[in-house]
Amino acid sequence: MRSSVVLLLLGSVALALVPLSAQEAADLPSAPSAARTTKPQPAQPTPNSPPTPSEAPAPVADTSKSSTPAPEVEPEGTTIRKNVNEVHIVFTVTDKHGRHIKDLKRDDFHVVDDSRPASISSFHSETNLPLQVGLLVDASNSVRDRFKFEQESAVEFLSQTIRPRYDKAFIVGFDATPEVTQDFTDNTETLSRGVRLLRPGGGTAMYDALYFACRDKLLKQPQGIPVRRAIILLSDGEDNLSHVTREEAIEMAQRAEVVVYTISTNVTGSRGRGDKVLQRIADATGGYAFFPFQITDVANAFAEIQDELRSQYALSYTPAEFRADGRYHTIEILASNHKSLRVRSRRGYYAPTAQ
Repeated sequence: MRSSVVLLLLGSVALALVPLSAQEAADLPSAPSAARTTKPQPAQPTPNSPPTPSEAPAPVADTSKSSTPAPEVEPEGTTIRKNVNEVHIVFTVTDKHGRHIKDLKRDDFHVVDDSRPASISSFHSETNLPLQVGLLVDASNSVRDRFKFEQESAVEFLSQTIRPRYDKAFIVGFDATPEVTQDFTDNTETLSRGVRLLRPGGGTAMYDALYFACRDKLLKQPQGIPVRRAIILLSDGEDNLSHVTREEAIEMAQRAEVVVYTISTNVTGSRGRGDKVLQRIADATGGYAFFPFQITDVANAFAEIQDELRSQYALSYTPAEFRADGRYHTIEILASNHKSLRVRSRRGYYAPTAQ
């Protein structure tokens, strides 16, 4: 699902699966672990105890509201009311060489929702959508020897990607706890300072940091217009201190409609356990996992992410048998007549819960 969409048709009301409003998000519990905030940023919420799975917020949807009230006086004739529940999704298409394909049309795709064909109701290219980006940087002792170069690569990415008065980003460093060194801003110089404030040291609570960034930052960031939410996670993937599990962190990213791009800082040339974790997070959210062979390739990974964020498609569809059951539903998007193309998107969504 992408952004809040409400349709008002003559004699009928269309409802969409939508993210939480800013007010609803503000009522959610605070971060999974104490989040430090580097001055002069305002302090982040600090919980009294670690989260448990039962603290996960309600599904990120609200089918009870419409931005335009129904008319007080019914038009003459018979009025038929129908609920239309739409899922919104942004995805990327590449060829077998990894090059982005940008000229496909609606008829080139079909959607399968929980193994059932679904009807595409809208389709368009997304090359200029405003971005809300979180940069999560592993600041644990395990990445100390590579930290300086990673910082400079991140600074370059932000300066080339974030457009003033259009995009926004924030910076979180994490070891035992997440630390916000720069909150949401469109000022690339301020973001650069936030990156350079990061200092390595301590253990690694990567899942807590991802959970915090999705729930307490992106999910609660207001959306006046449709936006593209993404997290770039720079880490070796080794977690030894988190209170939430890997799957709980992934679920929160899915509820917040966040695509996670991971960049491994493991440059040994072999795929270890941490790399498999990074691959799982990226695949489950519709992102991509990068495994630089040498430290200088980190900059190339950032450049590829920048290109992908401007080379995507968006579609909406109606599930064949929608139920407001709060359940996770799988999504598969297929390029009908292009067997050699790869479609990459998040793998599912959480339906709203009936009021």
